[in-house]
Amino acid sequence: MNNDVAIQVANLSKYYGQLLAVDHISFTVGRGELFGFLGPNGAGKTTTVRMLTGVVIADEGSASILEYKAGSLKAKQVTGVVPEMANAYADLSGWDNLMLMAELYGIPASVARERGISLMQEMGLYPRKHSLVKTYSKGMKQRLILCMALVSDPEVLFLDEPTSGLDVQSARLIKDLLQSLNAKGKTIFLTTHDMDEANQLCDRVAIIDKGNIVAIDAPEKLRMATSGMHSVEVSFDNMVSPEVLANIPGVNAVKKLGDKYRLYTANPGELVVSLANYSSSHGLKVISLNILVPSLEDAFVALTEKETEHA
Repeated sequence: MNNDVAIQVANLSKYYGQLLAVDHISFTVGRGELFGFLGPNGAGKTTTVRMLTGVVIADEGSASILEYKAGSLKAKQVTGVVPEMANAYADLSGWDNLMLMAELYGIPASVARERGISLMQEMGLYPRKHSLVKTYSKGMKQRLILCMALVSDPEVLFLDEPTSGLDVQSARLIKDLLQSLNAKGKTIFLTTHDMDEANQLCDRVAIIDKGNIVAIDAPEKLRMATSGMHSVEVSFDNMVSPEVLANIPGVNAVKKLGDKYRLYTANPGELVVSLANYSSSHGLKVISLNILVPSLEDAFVALTEKETEHA
């Protein structure tokens, strides 16, 4: 018995016909951890969440939530879920949806009301609590779904792309709430396409591609371990062709960004010297020059491209 582990996954697999959507993955999520699950479309993120939350049954392997078998009644009682395609009852008010969810969890009415008021206030929904859900914006509906997932005060929260397609205000409210919940000790399992979101929020991230986990680590460690993905961003007082810059020693790739060029390199220090020599010998003046460390997006692209090359 390990009291430090909230989610345990061992050789979890799911087939859809001949397609192996999730391929014998294994990992653990610690109690109180905010764990990110990243991957391209079709990588197996949503299928994994559905197996962990009991929506679909795994074909092989096992998973447990706080030592309860994933999908069991006990596991469902300690989890809250915000699925990718979540819908509240459109012809009920936001408040009635919330109270219905509390009733399904067997929460006493007085406790449900207290939690409901607090959650709706925190999510900016309280002034519209008696409005029908069909009059809510997409952002309001997503915030309501999050309230519904939290009304049972779950120990573990699963969120599948919770800020996808939302306005800036709604996305920020949700991210702020997730950080607040995590600070109070809640375990959060977050799938997202948003690299900045994962970098800001997560203690660790797993990157899944074609059903396989290709990396698990802290975002900062993944960023710094991505060799060859450092870059130097430079602009000159005159136009220079990307093809010419690509031939400068130490340049692995060139990307034009407006009036600037981003040069990818394994050794940014040496490249800066080469750029200074190049500009001097060609009568160019350097307008700006910045050394950039790899972003989580750079690491994500490098790792998933590597997986594609090995396929």
